Amino acid sequence: MAKISRTRSGSIGERWIIAGCGLAAIGVAFGALGAHALKDWLPEHFPDDFAKRFDNWETAVRYQMYHALALIMIGLTTVVRSSFRNIAACFMLIGVLLFSGGLFGWVLFDVKPLVHAVPVGGIFLIISWIAFATGFIIRERTGDEDA
Repeated sequence: MAKISRTRSGSIGERWIIAGCGLAAIGVAFGALGAHALKDWLPEHFPDDFAKRFDNWETAVRYQMYHALALIMIGLTTVVRSSFRNIAACFMLIGVLLFSGGLFGWVLFDVKPLVHAVPVGGIFLIISWIAFATGFIIRERTGDEDA
């Protein structure tokens, strides 16, 4: 039987993979919640704009899943300089929390100030993708093989 090795702290890449898997699991759960529970709950609690809230919920779940998979990809990547990988992953995680979290909070609890976090989260997501691409560009130009 294979022995399972456990370490106290994995590499930073492994931590981004774990964060991505956690976001993906929550994304699936929130997707199921939206598909099964919110379709009845939202019209009852927010009759004037339940369709918009449901659409925003679906957008939040979709963006969360995209970026959960991207965090896993970042964690698996070894050809991008680690500094750019970590910048990209940090901005991506914060971006998901602000973007999707802001939408989830507004849809469920009608906390309007959370809506202001959504565009900030979107900017963080954009920066994360630029940082990730920059890590490839700099590696290519310098021939740096540092992962």
